[in-house]
Amino acid sequence: MEEKKKKIYILATGGTIAGRGQQGKTAVYKAGGLNLEELLSTIPKLHDQVEMDGEQMLSVDSNNVTVKDWIQMANRINELSKTDIDGFVITHGTDTMDETAYFLNLTVKTEKPVIITGAMRPATAASADGPLNLYQAISLAASNEAWGQGVLVCFCDSIYSGRDVQKVNTFKTDAFNEKDLACLGYMRDEYCYFYNKSLAVHTVRSMFDVTQVKELPRVDILYFCVDADPDLLRFSAQRAKGIVICGTGSGDYSEAWMKEIAKLEEKRIPVVRASRIGSGVITENKYFEQSQNCIPAYTLPPQKARILLSLALLYTNQFEEIKKIFQRY
Repeated sequence: MEEKKKKIYILATGGTIAGRGQQGKTAVYKAGGLNLEELLSTIPKLHDQVEMDGEQMLSVDSNNVTVKDWIQMANRINELSKTDIDGFVITHGTDTMDETAYFLNLTVKTEKPVIITGAMRPATAASADGPLNLYQAISLAASNEAWGQGVLVCFCDSIYSGRDVQKVNTFKTDAFNEKDLACLGYMRDEYCYFYNKSLAVHTVRSMFDVTQVKELPRVDILYFCVDADPDLLRFSAQRAKGIVICGTGSGDYSEAWMKEIAKLEEKRIPVVRASRIGSGVITENKYFEQSQNCIPAYTLPPQKARILLSLALLYTNQFEEIKKIFQRY
């Protein structure tokens, strides 16, 4: 009996994978220069395994993706997941791919595979990496093994959790990993091999629902360095509902910043301690957390801590509740 083909829906957003530039060159190109139809023409035919459909949601460099775009993306997937579509692939620029993956991991309400992929070289470059990444992402979305795994990133023969994936290289085609946590598995051509699993809460078990949400509470990221002026905290607190500090070491900062953070407790502004290091874990530290509004980011980098804090602030501004959210997600 012939096996039923999987229906895979592709949401194209632009990025380097759809970049168009001088033939053969890897630099100086326009991100999002190719439309979805042109993008699909670059990969081997998968008609024997899948039926493909899709739409051009955006056509931008990923640095121009907005929170409103994220909300639209999540709601579109949630809407389509109620149909007979079996899985989703999002083509995306690499610069903010880790942020989009984490936001969707928290807000998509389906166990169907949602796979994000992109490229480090434009489609017009010699040895463009986009075609293989897209081919493998579609294959992963059609696999039974990817069900219930949360939002995944498929890149350079590897499978990553949307919660933990980070871009770690500005140049190489193997530009992503999960730092200390490695990857979830590998791709070989159209076959996937899972060896790990993310334990953080995601998708259908997540508390976050953006169905009726149009924007998120503003959260600023402040980078601490030697002699950084605490005026940055005062300025940010006039506009933001929450602050993430990209601190030194294990989310550290000066005594001058510590005193200014304590003043924000009365204004009900939570301050999340993240790190500029990129590896390791931020745990509770009573020396740096001398006020109740301090919250450790655990293994989240600053850009992802900002997403979680923004979503948490939709529901509560109670510091202890936000701390529990960071422990779960």
